[in-house]
Amino acid sequence: MQDFSPQGALTGLRVLDLSRVRAGPTCVRMLADFGADVIRIEPPRGVDANDSMFADHRKGGDFQNLNRNKRGLTLNLKTPEGIEILHRLVKTADVVVENWRPDVKARLGMDYETLSRLNQRVILASISGFGQDGPYAKRPGFDQIIQGMGGLMSLTGTRESGPTRAGIAVADSSTGLYAAIGILTALFERERSGKGQWVHTSLLHSQIAMLDFQVARYLVEGDIPAPAGNDHPTAAPMGAYEAVDGAFNLGVSGAGQWEALCRTLERAEWLTDPRFESNRARVQNRLQLNAALQSIFETKTVEHWVTLLNDASIPAGPIYSVPQIFEDKQVQHLGVVQEAVTADGQVVPMIAQPVTLERTPAKISSPAPELGEHTDVILRELGFSATAIAELHSSNVV
Repeated sequence: MQDFSPQGALTGLRVLDLSRVRAGPTCVRMLADFGADVIRIEPPRGVDANDSMFADHRKGGDFQNLNRNKRGLTLNLKTPEGIEILHRLVKTADVVVENWRPDVKARLGMDYETLSRLNQRVILASISGFGQDGPYAKRPGFDQIIQGMGGLMSLTGTRESGPTRAGIAVADSSTGLYAAIGILTALFERERSGKGQWVHTSLLHSQIAMLDFQVARYLVEGDIPAPAGNDHPTAAPMGAYEAVDGAFNLGVSGAGQWEALCRTLERAEWLTDPRFESNRARVQNRLQLNAALQSIFETKTVEHWVTLLNDASIPAGPIYSVPQIFEDKQVQHLGVVQEAVTADGQVVPMIAQPVTLERTPAKISSPAPELGEHTDVILRELGFSATAIAELHSSNVV
């Protein structure tokens, strides 16, 4: 029977994934989940001294989550034959994603000028730590280094703790998403011009952009942000409070929510208290306000307060551990976790794409490929004979 199920939104696009670590695979994962034919290109065993850092635990959750829905090809780019195969693939591709140092691209003939001569419609997406040129262009850039240089660590933690890294790879993940947005924008523009272009982003620029209102405050008002712990830097009361059985978050923004909070907590006198009469006053007197709220919240449970406050249209929510996230009924309702099954029958739970297209949704259809799992299939698609493929294997080109 013919399958009339809708195809993915990006079905028909071919993406060559030459990226490693996290930012690049995050970018490409979005394209793969929405139906693009993604070919993950990796060196054969023993070619790259950093193999173990990138993919030593292929069955682990991190590698599987980053590299699902991709086909796997091994290619030794230190050989002329490997470069020639890659160039043949470029002629068939819509997008190439890489995170090499800028000088490496030119040496391998993978700079945009070279690729555009092979395929004028190809989009080259380059991800780097610090940018494609400039004084730091050749520096290696890892997430924590960029969290520091991009200002995030200066805002995270408390004045007492000093600079503190965020608990997730904010610079890597945000850069991957910015790169995906750039690729999709370039694909849309290609519909009009018929030409590809070079898209590039850096962890440093992306991390600074993620600071958003904090850097805007500095650039426009000259206000230098400082770490505020769990308190919001410009609004109060907005932070974490301890109930009798754990912590929860409260977020009050605007006069209407402040009035609702006062009446819900039966503290109508706070509405006329000069210490709390405006958001500015509440921020200036945050310590007194937090102490007054804490004396109330510590008398009952998290569930009691979260229910009471939300019923009054006041934002509040529990602070979960990772296991508790997946016990939440709304998380379960959203279908946040989807599963893929490996060739040997292993079920791998993964986080689904957080954006939903109703008619052409993202899908998790396959786990991350084994190293070079689809090499022979892809080479046959390029027109290589069985004899030629065997010779490529024997010479460690693939």
